Amino acid sequence: MYDFDLLVLGSGPGGQKAAIAAAKLGRKVAVVERRHMIGGVCINTGTIPSKTLREAVLYLTGLNQRELYGQSYRLKDDITVADLAARTSHVIGREIDVIRSQLSRNRIAMLTGTGRFVDPHTLLVSEPGGRETKVSAEKIVIAAGTRPARPSSVDFDDRTIIDSDGIIHLERVPQSMVVVGAGVIGIEYASMFAALGTKVTVVERRERMLEFCDLEVIESLKYHLRDLAVTFRFGESVAAVERHTGGTLTVLDSGKRIAADTVMYSAGRQGVAGELGLENAGLVGDERGRIKVDEYFRTAVPHIYAVGDVIGFPALASTSMEQGRLAAHHACDEPARAMHTLQPIGIYTIPEVSFVGQTEDELTTAKIPFEVGLARYRELARGQIIGDSYGMLKLLVSPEDRRLLGVHIFGTGATELVHIGQTVMGCNGTIDYLVDAVFNYPTLAESYKVAALDAMNKMRHIDRLNG
Repeated sequence: MYDFDLLVLGSGPGGQKAAIAAAKLGRKVAVVERRHMIGGVCINTGTIPSKTLREAVLYLTGLNQRELYGQSYRLKDDITVADLAARTSHVIGREIDVIRSQLSRNRIAMLTGTGRFVDPHTLLVSEPGGRETKVSAEKIVIAAGTRPARPSSVDFDDRTIIDSDGIIHLERVPQSMVVVGAGVIGIEYASMFAALGTKVTVVERRERMLEFCDLEVIESLKYHLRDLAVTFRFGESVAAVERHTGGTLTVLDSGKRIAADTVMYSAGRQGVAGELGLENAGLVGDERGRIKVDEYFRTAVPHIYAVGDVIGFPALASTSMEQGRLAAHHACDEPARAMHTLQPIGIYTIPEVSFVGQTEDELTTAKIPFEVGLARYRELARGQIIGDSYGMLKLLVSPEDRRLLGVHIFGTGATELVHIGQTVMGCNGTIDYLVDAVFNYPTLAESYKVAALDAMNKMRHIDRLNG
């Protein structure tokens, strides 16, 4: 009756995993994607390019080695966009090959073009040359992603006034840059360009950045970014951005004027629901182009699912992958456990930040008592070896049953290390395990034992005082 059992709109993290999961369950599957966007925004303009750019910056600037070899140490003096792009292009190419191979291996049909609903079970796939093909499916998964939100008042030219997608198209490393928005993407790019020697000014209308993170960790990050000559303008809004022959002029509501070579807007993401012809399927997107779903990722039309950035928070590649897998299992009537509530957050700034669980502020607001266990990288042999004297790992522990309530890490390898804490928390473990466990030496993972002992000693002291 239908061309496919399952049709997936988009080949980003959520779409890939949905398609592969359904194929593994024996269903006939197809993926609709634009010719030059295999892997979606994640592979082509978002997660992978930005994280690869970060590694290139760290390597070419020698930033991580300066603790050992002096502040003037650099691997390359005149770093160009070509230097940065070479590594990025290589990684993107390899990742696209991997995705193509996975889809092909699982006999998933690739339909090239953009998809738009004709009716609840049928889509019209349009190719750039004008060719159009109708395809039908019993179940449909929308994984169409998002694009950077562009305020209508700003005259983007993709050279001097850009959004986060435009970073990889810069002609040269700017000497100065204004970053509008201190969210995850804005701060990640601000730290990368500051490491390259760009004079960066961050403008944020809120009074602090990354409000969902641990305050102590963010204060540490802010200190290090200021050390890289980043200027912060909190509580400020942009009134206008003017383009001039010699660069740009950013005018703030307070009257301040900031001259810079480049302005990068990081004003959140905009869903693409409005481009999918949702009304023909009996669906509607919200004002930011997002689609509402239930706990099984079903939309208001039961046979149509939506996953990834297009459904909103948390809009991470990691969570999108799991949403795609779970949506496919539900669509195929295959039992699956719900997504775990413990989801790690990784912020790839320089230095990086990662956490899982609750913050001190959240626990305090909820009146949940906790003790803090702290380990500093400078106290670890591995920290000295790699030249990281600023990193830290913080454990938030329940004094009642010694369960881990939160793990917050700042410094080298934070996004890798966090999974140890995530696993202990996911198994309802206590810090007794971390105290008793033997960790490889010298490693940064040893910080868990140091922090657990710190928390245990504090709680033991309080117990003594209580008699």
